Amino acid sequence: MQSKLLLISGTIFFSGWLLSTPALHADDWPQWLGPERDAVWRESGIVEKFPPSGPPVRWRVGIGGGYTGPAVAHGRVYVMDRKLSPGASNPSDAFSRSAIPGTERVLCLNEADGKILWQHEYNCPYTVSYAGGPRTTPLVSGGKVYTLGAEGNLLCLDAIAGKVIWSRDFKKDYGVPTPLWGFAAHPLLDGDRLICLVGGNGTTAVAFDKESGKEIWRSLSSKEPGYCPPTIFEAGGKRQLIIWHPESINSLDPETGKIYWTEPFNVQSALTVPTPRKQGDMLFLTCFYNGSMALRWNSEKPSLVWKSKKNSEKDTDGLHSIMSTPVLEDGYIYGVCSYGQLRCLKAETGERVWETLKATTHDGKETRWANAFLIKNADRFFLFNELGDLIIAKLRPQGYEEISRAHLLEPTNADPRRNVVWSHPAFANRCLFARNDKEIICVDLARRE
Repeated sequence: MQSKLLLISGTIFFSGWLLSTPALHADDWPQWLGPERDAVWRESGIVEKFPPSGPPVRWRVGIGGGYTGPAVAHGRVYVMDRKLSPGASNPSDAFSRSAIPGTERVLCLNEADGKILWQHEYNCPYTVSYAGGPRTTPLVSGGKVYTLGAEGNLLCLDAIAGKVIWSRDFKKDYGVPTPLWGFAAHPLLDGDRLICLVGGNGTTAVAFDKESGKEIWRSLSSKEPGYCPPTIFEAGGKRQLIIWHPESINSLDPETGKIYWTEPFNVQSALTVPTPRKQGDMLFLTCFYNGSMALRWNSEKPSLVWKSKKNSEKDTDGLHSIMSTPVLEDGYIYGVCSYGQLRCLKAETGERVWETLKATTHDGKETRWANAFLIKNADRFFLFNELGDLIIAKLRPQGYEEISRAHLLEPTNADPRRNVVWSHPAFANRCLFARNDKEIICVDLARRE
């Protein structure tokens, strides 16, 4: 068959798949926190300030509920959602864990117009608290898309056709229960290994062969796996896989699962959620109740630099993040604390430099779990908050400087206190891709000369 030539978002395709063309390259967002998994958007030519009417929406498409952020790769957008069975409804109390019949779906959309190209749907009764939908961002690599559902269904699908290549069921395969808030740690692809948090005796972290789904190694034991995405850093002259579960932070050999070191850190309610961050020789972690811990890699095993003394959700020190991944930059830490305070801390001491509620609230009042996701672009940040607002701001030790703001999505997810948007956006090909529980949108953020 003769190859068909397509040009989509500055990338050339033959027969529907990628052929690299450096001169026309535009950045995709193929996984959690972007191409390098570091919450940095490296594209140039991005708008400096929104027009009065807001940035243009290229398309919007109806989808079901979910916390899953989109992934964008090779002219396609991948996202997960949930459909309730006829007559079923989520409980009025979001904390409830009653059995709820329904299905999970993996959706593939055309990046150019939002048209749904394929969907894969499977039966998935929910037993989780906050049953809004799946949690993890799809991961796209090598013509495959990997997804993990809230009840532990790990799938590898053909990225073009949507056909299932292999699958695993964490609960059946490993005899583990569904965590309170579901399986939520975004899988990590490293070489031929897809690394996931599973849970249980010796299986807190498991590496699967990316081509077959066969187990390569298993490591660590914990009562609960937690929700923190696995991540890899270079330190001490070697690559170290960081697994943070509710009892400790651990460093493993990513090729074998061998444990390099363990640092105890008992976390209340298993709320290990935000991705650990590293800058220079400092490793930083933050959680809702127990606050922060900063470690320094100056030997085989890191030493403690400082740790929060307050184990509280309201009376806090340092940074007590519930879900937002913080930023480390030039000796300072920027992140969202437990009641919506965007804070700046000194990295060496944890001392608070400033805080503001402008980024997460409209009324300036502290709000439990108020949230914004932080993405760096050049010398500024894009903040997408739970109100559905996109903000361009400068974050500096001198303070928070808001440059521009636009309202993009309505909060639809029913937290007990208010409606929220708690899904991480994707920034790709000079656009933003974001979703709530009713629709996914593509917003043009290209600078107009």
